[in-house]
Amino acid sequence: MIEHLTYSAFLFNLVCRRAGQGFFVCFFALATTLSQAQTTGQVVQLPFFDDFSTVVNNRPDPKLWQSSSVYINNTMGINHPSVNVATFDGLAPNGLPYTLTDRFAAGSNDTLQSQPVNLGGLVPADSVYLSFYWQIRGLGELPDEDDTLKLEMRNNLGVWETVWYQYGGRPDNNFRQAFVSIRATKFLYGTFQFRFRAIGRSSGAYDTWNIDYIYLNSKRTLTDRYIRDIATRQAVGPSFLKRYTAMPLHQYLINPAAETADSIRTDIVNLFNNFNFTSFRFTTQELISGRLIQDTQTQSRLIPSLRSQTLSVPLTPATGSFAAGKVVLKHKFDVLTTDDQNPSIPTVNLRRNDTISAITVLDNYYAYDDGTAEGATQIGRLERWAVRFILNKADRMSGIYAYIMPFNEDQTGQSFTIRVYANDKGKPGTELYYKSFPMQYPPARNGFVEFRFDRLVALTDTFFVGYQQISEDDISRLRLGLDKNSPFGAELFYRAGPGTDWVQNLKTSQLAITGAFMIRPIIGGQGGTVVLENPEEEATALKVYPNPTSGRIMWKNKAIKKLELFDLNGRPIHVIEPASGQQTADLPGLPTGLYLLRLSDSQRTAVQRLLIN
Repeated sequence: MIEHLTYSAFLFNLVCRRAGQGFFVCFFALATTLSQAQTTGQVVQLPFFDDFSTVVNNRPDPKLWQSSSVYINNTMGINHPSVNVATFDGLAPNGLPYTLTDRFAAGSNDTLQSQPVNLGGLVPADSVYLSFYWQIRGLGELPDEDDTLKLEMRNNLGVWETVWYQYGGRPDNNFRQAFVSIRATKFLYGTFQFRFRAIGRSSGAYDTWNIDYIYLNSKRTLTDRYIRDIATRQAVGPSFLKRYTAMPLHQYLINPAAETADSIRTDIVNLFNNFNFTSFRFTTQELISGRLIQDTQTQSRLIPSLRSQTLSVPLTPATGSFAAGKVVLKHKFDVLTTDDQNPSIPTVNLRRNDTISAITVLDNYYAYDDGTAEGATQIGRLERWAVRFILNKADRMSGIYAYIMPFNEDQTGQSFTIRVYANDKGKPGTELYYKSFPMQYPPARNGFVEFRFDRLVALTDTFFVGYQQISEDDISRLRLGLDKNSPFGAELFYRAGPGTDWVQNLKTSQLAITGAFMIRPIIGGQGGTVVLENPEEEATALKVYPNPTSGRIMWKNKAIKKLELFDLNGRPIHVIEPASGQQTADLPGLPTGLYLLRLSDSQRTAVQRLLIN
């Protein structure tokens, strides 16, 4: 109680006497600052520093920041100062847009607000500065010209004032450093707060800004721009695996040496305007068993001032037995510096950003993505995308994991189709399986939803997994998450519509998507009915394709004598009696919808559901 009264008296003296305010104004300001301190339970002492290397569930350090929806990550920035950035966009903490009822909704979105910071007892001559690095867009979406990123400060009356801002509309891949002086006495009080606030579109991951390396302290000058710090930066990668970012364990163990990448890398940056020396240690540990797979240490090396340097090491494959049937590998670079003995920022241990790591999972699925989406891709109703995967041995597929990013309006329940194709000279060929699913959003940003097949699909070697949009309404088109950092963009294939050829991404100037779709085939299912990739069965099956169709149907069974089309009430619509050798036909112009098709070859009859779009 004595401490509380002492602190209250200190605040009263600070806010009232030094600011020259009247009693009631002082009382209001005192109540405001006390309320803030009591709500948060802590006041941060100078220096205030955060490079976002300390993360709690992808959220900012609660010791420094109030609860916030900004996204802490190491994938959205381009050439950022140190590992991790704080990303501002239109997504709330649960990964959903702030508004899912109005695609054009705009307003105040992500906010990053500091805990109270003690600037009490300081005067303008103490030269208090707040510095930070900022970037527009990064790997996200470019803010429009009227979108803004603001830095606001709360004065001693509890009113937020804008002290710095940037407008959108001007792409720039560089991080820019901002210096903001805090000299006004209205900000020099015991529970001072500042915040960054993004204003833009609220219906998705629009209008992206990145912030990094925030430093608030006294006794600074405009030339105080360099901190004696060596920091890790770029994400570890591109992958421990040569052809994927994740793959089924039993497929990997067929030939670990061939599946393991030759090397893995990251980079470090010297943020000081003088050269420095450093060395590093790289380890790979299997987290389930605790077994150390690799431990490599390097000799000391020189890193020039204000420059970055790549760190790369050859990789050791993960071999041996794994009782859990699943492997989780952690790859870690630990840079050995003297940052913990650095006087640049007193009381702050700058070794906090000297370690960077990545995870590789060997379980029951393939992936080309790193688990984070920097964007999303939508397609039209007749377009199709497919992703190529290559097996080491024949296997079975039981479904997919997919990350569908929410945009514009709620698409929950909207139908889309997953298709599995066989290989045809390196491109999608015979359709092995298709199934329509209602769209589901994941429970969190970058979360995956499982879409389970009703049968197992037998696979022999190369196969393709694709999806097709059913709705023709642009608003209700789903957006599949896109990992823009993935180097495996050549595994994507695109078809513009019925009758057109499949085109491989990155092989033509018209198709140049950078990255990988966040769609993961689940491999290794046991039991249940199996859909066989059997040419003989395909040739005698009583069925037509493609399905859905825009009006033309085809069949492989040359013995089919009659095809009868009905509506869902059983009313006849159209009859086809193929001529000798005929294996294709055009249906009459019909409304989009589901129909029944009866096929017969004189000995057998089968009924197939047919979707016309």
